[in-house]
Amino acid sequence: MACSFRRAIACQLSRVLNLPPENLITSISAVPISQKEEVADFQLSVDSLLEEDNDHSRPDIQVQAKRLAEKLRCDTVVSEISTGQRTINFKINRELLTKTVLQQVIEDGSKYGLKSELFSGLPRKKIVVEFSSPNVAKKFHVGHLRSTIIGNFIANLKEALGHQVIRINYLGDWGMQFGLLGTGFQLFGYEEKLQSNPLQHLFEVYVQVNKEAADDKSVAKSAQEFFQRLELGDVQALSLWQKFRDLSIEEYVQVYKRLGVYFDEYSGESFYREKSQEVLKLLESKGLLLKTIKGTAVVDLSGNGDSSSICTVMRSDGTSLYATRDLAAAIDRMDKYNFDTMIYVTDKGQKKHFQQVFQMLKIMGYDWAERCQHVPFGVVQGMKTRRGDVTFLEDVLNEIQLRMLQNMASIKTTKELKNPQETAERVGLAALIIQDFKGLLLSDYKFSWDRVFQSRGDTGVFLQYTHARLHSLEETFGCGYLNDFNTACLQEPQSVSILQHLLRFDEVLYKSSQDLQPRHIVSYLLTLSHLAAVAHRTLQIKDSPPEVAGARLHLFKAVRSVLANGMKLLGITPTLCNLWLPEEILKLHVDCRDSAAASPPKFPINRLKPIISDLCLVKNRPHSSSY
Repeated sequence: MACSFRRAIACQLSRVLNLPPENLITSISAVPISQKEEVADFQLSVDSLLEEDNDHSRPDIQVQAKRLAEKLRCDTVVSEISTGQRTINFKINRELLTKTVLQQVIEDGSKYGLKSELFSGLPRKKIVVEFSSPNVAKKFHVGHLRSTIIGNFIANLKEALGHQVIRINYLGDWGMQFGLLGTGFQLFGYEEKLQSNPLQHLFEVYVQVNKEAADDKSVAKSAQEFFQRLELGDVQALSLWQKFRDLSIEEYVQVYKRLGVYFDEYSGESFYREKSQEVLKLLESKGLLLKTIKGTAVVDLSGNGDSSSICTVMRSDGTSLYATRDLAAAIDRMDKYNFDTMIYVTDKGQKKHFQQVFQMLKIMGYDWAERCQHVPFGVVQGMKTRRGDVTFLEDVLNEIQLRMLQNMASIKTTKELKNPQETAERVGLAALIIQDFKGLLLSDYKFSWDRVFQSRGDTGVFLQYTHARLHSLEETFGCGYLNDFNTACLQEPQSVSILQHLLRFDEVLYKSSQDLQPRHIVSYLLTLSHLAAVAHRTLQIKDSPPEVAGARLHLFKAVRSVLANGMKLLGITPTLCNLWLPEEILKLHVDCRDSAAASPPKFPINRLKPIISDLCLVKNRPHSSSY
């Protein structure tokens, strides 16, 4: 694996530079395929060695690089040493490269890349991840999808790295909207409709009561009184609220099952309605709670009356707000889990809210507030289906499945499946997730399934297709060839390019672990898929000598294993059915390419049929959005 090569290089450098090898490890990196020079597998950044040196009279870096390279020697690991632009380049012995990488991938399995020395010094932590957080008594809105898939990715990555992760779904199950809903159900609700289609009926009731409240002040007053009853623990009001909550969670669990997402804890704002009063008392005891002329209670975080730094924590009628409940929830989670880090995954519109919550925790005396982190994401727009504008996630998932099934049915090479609906949904979800994860999470973007296929084939569909084709190779030839292999049979440029790329997997995981951005892993997997497409077409297994066929099959098995590992981290379930793209599509990925090239070719959009609908992902979490 890459770390063993890094250590070998670092040990030689340490003898020349008189530095511990550990200090040099992170300065040595595998060269990306897209930047590949003729001989470089690894490179040492000379700048990184000198970044703490403030001596402005030091010789030119390029001169220093050449002097250092002259002091290094080739050995059983390094076969060539050269200099580049401010770097020293190292070429690894080809047979050793082949044997080490393939053995490591096969031996480590799902842990490949995670046992790297890059992670060896990182302490194992207890991490709370709060994500998804839909509004109770409302159908799962697509606005919560981004929070769900991003939070799931972060939790998957942290768990893979050995941390103890607690996944919390903090439901929007409290607040003034339940005053409106309770009043609305008493006015317009039907028990039969509630039992037959609960969330759809509650949604219709909520829309109707909002219209009535806008025109009739008595309805608005009744809603306010209903919520006060909830806050005071009125049995009848709480019983109706509990029914809404239980029915909602039942439906959410089914949606999460389709997404392949689970939670360790279903929490909610309602859990902290009493503890939020304790928070208010604590703020008051510390002299931080201020009463306004309107009767509300606020905290001045600026200390000088700056209106932009004032956070309201209590309504004039004494009821709590989501900021108060978030404070109570954070304190309770620390008491319960004693976490090292707590991550909130919500849209960037809530940036100020979390800044204020973290700041209030700090001035309340909780130093662990610095362990709380908000991971924001941008807003996605542009979702339409054949039925018109759709905002419910269930509709989107059904649309994904339908269009993928139609696409599969139109292809003559499609084989009969035991469960085509499941396969179609997995492929569609992969396309959805990859498109979402390709860019910076913080960036807004307009979602378009046309762009999914126009972007040089860099799609979740292509990842699934590549994985399935490679699995098919193992099924067809595995019994005869998956034993030992001869490293001398894997020295073609196509093989070497794949091996060099496999070297980088731990670095990519490390980068994503640092900034929590899935795009690094997405880019890596797409490049690996394109390299595999070239190799699959040029490195034949059928009719090749047994020794050659066995070596190539080992190579393809390693690619499939790493593809599966990366896809699972992203929240994608790899499919094994080789069925949804005709052979001509694969050819489009390798035509007119040099065998060692890394950049995939463009191919015409009219060769592919639309798979699923345009999708609009809007803001998540109950706190700042309307019910």
